[in-house]
Amino acid sequence: MRIIVSGGGTGGHIYPAITLINNIKKLVPNAEFLYVGTKKGLEADIIPREQIPFVTLDISGFERHLTMKNFVVAGKALKAVMKARNIVKNFKPDVAIGTGGYVCGPILMAASLMGIPALIQEQNAIPGVTNKILARFVDKIAVGYKRALSYFPENKVVFTGNPIRDDILLSTRNEGLMEFSLDTTKKTILISGGSRGAHSINKAMLEVHKHFANNYRVQIMHVTGKNEYDFVKNGLADLGVNLDKVDNLAVYPYLYDMPKALAATDIAVFRAGATSLAELTARGVPAVLIPYPFAAENHQEFNARELEKNGAAKVILNRELTGEKLINVLEEMLASENRLQEMVEASRNMGKPSAALAIAEMVVDLAKKTNY
Repeated sequence: MRIIVSGGGTGGHIYPAITLINNIKKLVPNAEFLYVGTKKGLEADIIPREQIPFVTLDISGFERHLTMKNFVVAGKALKAVMKARNIVKNFKPDVAIGTGGYVCGPILMAASLMGIPALIQEQNAIPGVTNKILARFVDKIAVGYKRALSYFPENKVVFTGNPIRDDILLSTRNEGLMEFSLDTTKKTILISGGSRGAHSINKAMLEVHKHFANNYRVQIMHVTGKNEYDFVKNGLADLGVNLDKVDNLAVYPYLYDMPKALAATDIAVFRAGATSLAELTARGVPAVLIPYPFAAENHQEFNARELEKNGAAKVILNRELTGEKLINVLEEMLASENRLQEMVEASRNMGKPSAALAIAEMVVDLAKKTNY
């Protein structure tokens, strides 16, 4: 079985694709894969390290208003479609998968027009433009949120949830507590604005650290992002918070073992990317969500509101975020153990830990329909 996979730009498109590849291998151990991405996206670094065959297309997104750049982008898009057709023709896949990003458009379009079954995996509550267009051509659409069902043809769309890495569920709470030398009697709060950090969250966290320093109930693990680490360290020093003399605050530029950190977490303070939320709900972690305000179609806020509506999270909009507001929300969540446990259950009920395997089974079924 030969499978072409495309998705790029951000980890939110790439890691679900890798997860799907690994789950397909469980079903079809001898399956062959070709990953199509861009030279500038994170996939150019991540996919070769996963030892997955990799080729690139030169394509980027259109501006939302008429500019000269759009004419350049249109020219690249036409070339990308022609190159995509050659890639598909030469690889001869049994099925094509797209997990998001501009790059998967030409590949899935070419595959569909050549009679090759195709599937798109839409991670967000509000679909992006590329997937809305592709929906007319592909055979199946796997969505991460029930809200997204209404945007696609009823005969094609399936609510599966979003794929998560296997190791997210394998780590135990005790392993997480031991890995980071955490106190078993305290509530653990994990803060992360993504691999690059989020300045607005880091700025608000300065007051949060000061408020909870040496608190007997709470311990904080704050992942700043590498570019924001010095800002946080210096900001805490200016507030008189000496991390060497405080036993319940830890600040990291980056965490290499997020699965173990999540396993030890009682409350998360996160952005609202689809992959992160899938991991939180799979583990049943209540959250304070601060959606990235510049996400396409404002999809992060819609993602966050789905968790809030189901009682699994509190939402603070980026423009409303202050240290004081974040402290108040966290104190409210910590004030009632019963209420916090209700949020745990609500989060867990939204989780779809077997999503990747369900989508992998759909892909294998589609591959059986290939007719050259």
